[in-house]
Amino acid sequence: MNNNYISVSEINTYIKGIVNDDLVLKKVYLKGEISNFKAHSRGHFYFTLKDETSRIAAVMFSFNNKNLKFVPSDGMKVLVTGKIDVYEASGSYQIYVEDMIPDGIGALYVAFEELKKKLSNEGLFDKDKKKKIRRVPRRVGVVTSPTGAAIKDIITTIKRRFPICEVVLFPALVQGETASVDIAKKIKLADSMKEELMIDTLIVGRGGGSLEDLWPFNEEIVARAIYEAEIPIISAVGHEIDITISDYVADLRAPTPTAAGELAVPDINTIITYLNTAKSRSFQALNNIIINNKKKLDNIKNSYVLSKPMSMYEIIEQKLDTIIDNINKAINKRIEDNKVKVYTLSNNYVLNNPNLLYKYKKQSLDHIISKLDVLNPLNTLSRGYAILKKDNKVIPSIKTIKINDEIKITLKDGEFSSKVIKVGE
Repeated sequence: MNNNYISVSEINTYIKGIVNDDLVLKKVYLKGEISNFKAHSRGHFYFTLKDETSRIAAVMFSFNNKNLKFVPSDGMKVLVTGKIDVYEASGSYQIYVEDMIPDGIGALYVAFEELKKKLSNEGLFDKDKKKKIRRVPRRVGVVTSPTGAAIKDIITTIKRRFPICEVVLFPALVQGETASVDIAKKIKLADSMKEELMIDTLIVGRGGGSLEDLWPFNEEIVARAIYEAEIPIISAVGHEIDITISDYVADLRAPTPTAAGELAVPDINTIITYLNTAKSRSFQALNNIIINNKKKLDNIKNSYVLSKPMSMYEIIEQKLDTIIDNINKAINKRIEDNKVKVYTLSNNYVLNNPNLLYKYKKQSLDHIISKLDVLNPLNTLSRGYAILKKDNKVIPSIKTIKINDEIKITLKDGEFSSKVIKVGE
């Protein structure tokens, strides 16, 4: 056996020693754009530092990053200081970052913010334009890669939660230069076939990846396809920390493809529980109605009127007797009162002596006639007086006549006219 063979660990240790002995690599200053950034639960940062043609793995331990005045994220351009070393477990070299400061923002991030501002100003993100996701869909459409983990997670989740719902896949490219055009095309296709295929909800997305991997979902063509679709759309791109333009435009954002499946369909167990509860409440309500109506029926059956029907007749008969007695009393009283009146009239003195009444009335008439004779002006004329009239009106005073006035003079045996020739005072 050749004794020159050494282990992988030994060669990695050897290379690590060479790197550690290189004074240039002990302190390096790099600039680049952050990609695939991940903050570990223990506080360490893991990411890739890249430029236009190359990249290097980077790690920044918590004792170095605790004093950073900003939060690193994908797309940020930074200036880092650190050392190059070999991670023996994987045989890869990386930069151990000791300090990091911002160096502007990456081109992708700038493009993201510019498109976000543009579409927001056009109203594509407005909440009042969001369509409601159907609570119980017949079918759910999915625009994603047919081979990725996203479609498997979505189908598994939907079948677990709501087995009767079918999934219709519209396979699309989700990564690369032509992906955005293909995604927009498949969204329009699904929207045009929603009635034919009975699709109530459309999920658009993919699994996790770097900012570059997810970039097709930040393209304007995809955003406008989502906005113009009539079918409600759930955006499910990457992981929870990944936010894309598609998330802002969609009617509902899911943090992951699995969550999109949960939001698209109800839990069948919840529906079954609801139906069982509704069934139980319906039976209980119906039973209560039956019990209450039975009580009412029993009360009617046991009522005094139905149990002793003659008692009602007896009461009415007794009331009728009372009414008849009262009527007879009223009639008898009226008869007695009229008898008294008749008796009084029949025994009246005047009626029994009508001649006496005639004499009394004649005396009264003669007295009235004598009074009228006294007041009769004609009797006054018989004593030599006259009545003077002008215009058929009695002349009360000499002041009311003038010379040449024609007056009428009435005597006891006639009347004549005369003209005034002189008026004396």
